[in-house]
Amino acid sequence: MTEKARAVCVIGWPVEHSRSPLIHNYWLKQYGIVGEYRREAVRPEEFAAFIESLAERGYVGANVTVPHKEAALALSQPDDRARAVGAANTLWFDGALRSTNTDVEGFLHNLDASAADWQRDLSKAVVLGAGGAARAVIYGLRERGIAQIVVANRTRERAEALCRQFGARVAVSDWNDIKHALGDAALLVNTTTLGMHGQPSLAVDLAPLPRHATVADLVYVPIETPLLTQAKASGLRTADGLGMLLHQAVHGFALWFGITPAVTSELRALLEADLGAAQRKRPG
Repeated sequence: MTEKARAVCVIGWPVEHSRSPLIHNYWLKQYGIVGEYRREAVRPEEFAAFIESLAERGYVGANVTVPHKEAALALSQPDDRARAVGAANTLWFDGALRSTNTDVEGFLHNLDASAADWQRDLSKAVVLGAGGAARAVIYGLRERGIAQIVVANRTRERAEALCRQFGARVAVSDWNDIKHALGDAALLVNTTTLGMHGQPSLAVDLAPLPRHATVADLVYVPIETPLLTQAKASGLRTADGLGMLLHQAVHGFALWFGITPAVTSELRALLEADLGAAQRKRPG
C-alpha cells in the first residue's frame, strides 16, 4: 500500500511571488513525506467558495496571503492569535476549518535565532507601522512580557487604534519624533514597506539606540535593507525579514504533516539564491 499524498496550497491574488512552495516542498522532500505544496491564484470574489470547497479539492490545509487574510479569519474558527492580529494566514482541518496567524511565532523565533539574548534589559520596544504585521509583532512582544511598546505610524490614527486594541502597555509616538522614542528602546522593528525594493527608503537615525539594541526589519526584498545595513554599521544586532519568512512557515507544516521542520542554513541559502535571481530579473 502507498501512502496517500497530502496537498496544501498558498492562496492569494496574485500569488506567483510567494516563496512558500519553495520552503514547504523542500521540507517535504527532506522528511520523505508524500505530499505537495501548490500555489492557487484566487480572485477575492471567488475566495469564499474556494475555501468552502478546500477539502473537496484535496487540500488538508492552506496558507493565505494578500488580499485574503481577513476573509480567511471570518470563514474559519480562529485561535486567540488570529483574532488579536485580525488576520489568518494558516488554515487546517481539526473537526472544523481552523486558523491561526504564524507571523507571531515567525517574528519571535527569528529574533531568538538571530539575537539569542534580545530580551536582555529590554523594557521598551519601538514598532514602526500599524498594519497587520505590526499587530502580530505587538501581540508577540506582549506575549513575551515586554513592558512598553511604542508605535509610530505615518497616520497617527491607525497607531492610536492599536493602543485601544492592545491596552496600556502600548503607546504612540509621532512619526516625526521617532528619534526621541528610541533613546531607551532595546528593540526597533520595521513592519512598514519602507526600504522594500521599489519603495522609498526608511530614514531613521539609529544613533539614540543603546549599544545592546536589536533592529529587526520584516522586509525581505532586499534581504539586507538600508535600515539593517545602518544597524550593522552601528554595531547593533539585526534580524531580517527572510528569517521571519522561514520561521513563520514552521508551525503550518507541523499542523499539516505532523513534523516540526528545522530552519537550516541550507534552506536559507536556497531562498537567498531564489530571491537573488528574481531581483536580477526585476527592472530597476
